[in-house]
Amino acid sequence: MTDSPTASQDQNGRLVRTARFPGLRVLAWSGDDLYAGRGYQIVRAKIEVAAIRAWQPVALFRPATRRSISVANRLTARLFRDGFHALAVLPEGGLVAAVPGAILTLLPGESEFHRTHAITRGTRPLHITAIPGGSIYWGEYFDNPTREQVHIYASTDAGANWNVAYTFSKGSIRHVHNIVHDPWESCLWVLTGDYGGECRILRATCDFNRVETALQGNQQARAVAVVPAQDGLYFSSDTPLESNYIYKLDRSGNLIRLAPLSSSSIYGCRVGENIFFTTMVEPSAVNREQHVRVYGGTIARGWHPLLEWRKDGWPMGLFQYGNAFLPDGNNATNVLAVTTVAVEADDMATSLYSVAP
Repeated sequence: MTDSPTASQDQNGRLVRTARFPGLRVLAWSGDDLYAGRGYQIVRAKIEVAAIRAWQPVALFRPATRRSISVANRLTARLFRDGFHALAVLPEGGLVAAVPGAILTLLPGESEFHRTHAITRGTRPLHITAIPGGSIYWGEYFDNPTREQVHIYASTDAGANWNVAYTFSKGSIRHVHNIVHDPWESCLWVLTGDYGGECRILRATCDFNRVETALQGNQQARAVAVVPAQDGLYFSSDTPLESNYIYKLDRSGNLIRLAPLSSSSIYGCRVGENIFFTTMVEPSAVNREQHVRVYGGTIARGWHPLLEWRKDGWPMGLFQYGNAFLPDGNNATNVLAVTTVAVEADDMATSLYSVAP
């Protein structure tokens, strides 16, 4: 493995880099369409057999003047966390997105996002989830030192209006990490953090009328990345306090530890039968690794590190942790899309890799 990878091959298959795009951040798949952010613009490309046509502009958002200036430079964009951070593609063709300070909505046929909800606690949610029935969800993600109530918001009108769908009581959690739809059980998995009983993996009905705890109470239940599959729920732990692992929670509720990770992990995705997780570089007395990695595999082959990048020299507290972002949504291609940030050689760049069966 190298700090600027072009290919990796072992018993788990082969990843071959087929394209690289500086300045793009991948956000979501919709079949064979890949959506990405370029500053405050959303672009889209159709992926065909690991090849890509031109990126086509979809829509833009007009931020405040200060952000229009800071997003134009790679380091200031990192410093101010500029650009799009989450995106959900709606069945009717609209989009719902998160940028610093706001939830945005794009109606089908329009070319400019509209602000539909102001974020007053924190800056943005980590993910936005759209489910087949038409509802859209996101959970509050903010520092919450006094452990105030935490809300999950929902929209049933394509993101035009938002209401509280569920509230975690005061003192119960710090914030929401992710909400993921599971088509095999027709439910939602809700992940929360960060300490003790705040670390939870919850199973909720798609209307949040019933919410049950699947895992709770330790740092291995502290997770952000989760990938549902027919045989269970695959997730990676996200703790700076202990070693991290890939896990499977099977459909009978059994928890199985699958493979170790070199550090905390907050992104995961599926490409065909392969499931991938990425790790990040963050301050930790336990996880002292200085490389961002991509792990991939299957139950039959196990999980192994396939790609790695060294953290760059810029202070991570100001200029972000070293990380590798993976897009949300349903991917119908054989392509792994990865955006790396705060790493040497590939800072704020998107790479596409062909995944062998």
